[in-house]
Amino acid sequence: MTATLIWTLVAVVVLVAIGLYLSWTAGRLDRLHARIDATRAALDAQLLRRASVTQELATSGVLDPAASIVLYEAAHAARQAEEEQREVAESELSQALRAVFAEPQQVEAVREAPGGVAAARELTEAVRRVPMARRFHNDAVGAARRLREHRKVRWFRLAGHAPFPMAFEMDDEPPAALVDRAA
Repeated sequence: MTATLIWTLVAVVVLVAIGLYLSWTAGRLDRLHARIDATRAALDAQLLRRASVTQELATSGVLDPAASIVLYEAAHAARQAEEEQREVAESELSQALRAVFAEPQQVEAVREAPGGVAAARELTEAVRRVPMARRFHNDAVGAARRLREHRKVRWFRLAGHAPFPMAFEMDDEPPAALVDRAA
C-alpha cells in the first residue's frame, strides 16, 4: 500500500467517525426536544387540572362568596390566558390559592362541607403536582439548552429549525395549609 492510500483511508475513517458522532449528537438533541414536548404537555395538563379543580371548588358553594370570586376569577384567567401571559396568570392563581387557604381553618371549613373532603383532597393533589411537572419540564429545557450551547451543535446547525427551548417560570408554591394538612 502506498502512503497516499493509507492517508486517504485514515481521512475517510476520521470523517466517518466525525459524521457518526454528529449524527448521534443530533439524535440526542432530537430526543431532548421530544422530551421537552412531552413534559410541556404534562405541565399543561397539570395546570389545567389545577385551574379546573379550583373553579369547581369556587362554584361549589363551600367557600365564602369573596373567596369564591377570587378563586374563580384567577382560575378562569389562568385557563383563558394566551401563551405570552400564561406564566403570569398561573402565578396569580397560585397567589389566590395561598391567599384563600392561608389559614388551616379555611381548609377545615371546606372539609366539613358535604363533598368537601374529596374536593380538598383533589385540590391538594393538583397543587402538589404542578411544581413537579414544572420542575421536570425545566430540567428537560436545561438539558437541551446546555447541549445547544456546544460549538459543534451551533457550527453544524444540528438543532435544525427547532425553536430555542424556554423554561416555564411561575410562582407555584402551594398553600401551606393544604400541604401541611396532607402531609
